[in-house]
Amino acid sequence: MHFKAIIFDLDGTLLDTLEDIGDSLNRVLEKMGFPVHKIDTYRYLVGDGVPMLVKRALPESKRNDENIRACTQEFREDYRQNWNVKTRPYDGIAEMLDSLTAHGIKMAVLSNKPDYYTKRCVTELLPDWNFDIVLGQRDAFPQKPDPAGAMEIADYLKILPEEFLYLGDTSVDMNTATAANMFAVGALWGFRTKEELLENGAKVVIKKPQDIMGVLNNI
Repeated sequence: MHFKAIIFDLDGTLLDTLEDIGDSLNRVLEKMGFPVHKIDTYRYLVGDGVPMLVKRALPESKRNDENIRACTQEFREDYRQNWNVKTRPYDGIAEMLDSLTAHGIKMAVLSNKPDYYTKRCVTELLPDWNFDIVLGQRDAFPQKPDPAGAMEIADYLKILPEEFLYLGDTSVDMNTATAANMFAVGALWGFRTKEELLENGAKVVIKKPQDIMGVLNNI
């Protein structure tokens, strides 16, 4: 199969954002009088947008609309000031992007992180590469695993969905890729397990970013 483009998830795939997300939400939880979590726990809380992240982080008995709304607002304010304290590209991402660029592959980003932060992360932390389109979560559009964002990217690039690789690190990403008829590749350096990725549609999983070139050349 000849792939012409790749869609990347952002958090847990291109960027290690876990500590900044966890630190921000822990500060909010502590401020609001709720228990905090170990940073590693956030691997299983992120992936479905900010309100769902907040809901999962709250104690089950406190997951009412008022608490979710208040904590979401507080989190957005804290994260706006602290989103890039520890966030960095994963090891090997630069080399992967260089290789894909040299190969002539179109590159895009699709994230459930709010659109403003998605674009800012890419602009400030991945400035040396050209991403043809970068989309985050927008109020008027369904978020992943709905395939609407992936299909929007395919339409924008005028490339058939089946000519896309889709690289992500969670079940949300694998389900999005499958729903969009794209080739799902699981990133094992991210937030979730190999088992989760395979159970949710990953065609192949890779251990390090540069392994994507093997998928590109051998499928």
